[in-house]
Amino acid sequence: MRTEKKTEPDAGFPPGVAFIDGDFCDISEARISILDFGFLHSDATYDVVHVWRRRFFRLDRHLDRFLDNVAKLQLALPFDRRTVAQTLTECVRRSGLDDAYVEMICTRGTAPGYSRDPRQANNRFIAFAIPFSWVANEEQRSQGLNLFISTVNRIPSRSVDPTIKNYHWLDFIKGTFEAYEHDAETVVLVDEDANITEGPGFNLFAVSGGRVTTPGQGTIKGITRRTTLELCAELGIEAGEGALSADRLGAADEAFITSTAGGIMAVTRIDGTPLGDGKPGPVTARLTDLYWQKHDDPAWTTPVD
Repeated sequence: MRTEKKTEPDAGFPPGVAFIDGDFCDISEARISILDFGFLHSDATYDVVHVWRRRFFRLDRHLDRFLDNVAKLQLALPFDRRTVAQTLTECVRRSGLDDAYVEMICTRGTAPGYSRDPRQANNRFIAFAIPFSWVANEEQRSQGLNLFISTVNRIPSRSVDPTIKNYHWLDFIKGTFEAYEHDAETVVLVDEDANITEGPGFNLFAVSGGRVTTPGQGTIKGITRRTTLELCAELGIEAGEGALSADRLGAADEAFITSTAGGIMAVTRIDGTPLGDGKPGPVTARLTDLYWQKHDDPAWTTPVD
């Protein structure tokens, strides 16, 4: 005889709250069907916004990109932009978190009778809030990252548009293991012309002769990337997009990565070789300081309550 087992929060999960299929639940209880196209085919898009001291940072920018990507993939949300924002806010409010990593997802969903026709699928919206997540740990942020330039090519832009956030990460995973084998902490991939693109969850910047350059092709147009370019303009630092070869990166005075999961973080070694003097540089420090100052600016933030 089968007995019902009471569901308890799983100790292996972080604290947090999810929204799925119209209901809020503990993060450990959130489930999707194994027949969801998002799981089976990576047919989904997502976006991540962070909350710092009970304020969303650049929420409007993240919503703009998410809704644009939903449309580009011919997906449909069950409700409007305002309701998406309210749902994200409610996830944070119910979680009780002051600093949070907040993700919104739209999957293709499931189709009746396991049809392979994506037009028949019922699209699904999912959201969750968990404690703030960092791309780099505290020691790495303080000393700077050891970045490995992978031999793995990024998925070509003509195959998968990199400006649409997606879960096609097998190239990143392969490159990450390659980085670990070389005692590096993280990785960037190159395109077919051997120019640097991006890393798993972050954009890359190089500083040479006072000018800041970030790859313009084969990368997600990150919100923190965009924010960094705006901060450069505010500080009077020359900045823009451009091709970055491995040699050009290795000869830079400074380098840093940008991500919603941590902001602006210094890179001090490339393939184990010190970059510049091997310490986080002054341009990186100025941008990092201003970035965190903006988290108290009402023009850049949205309160949770």
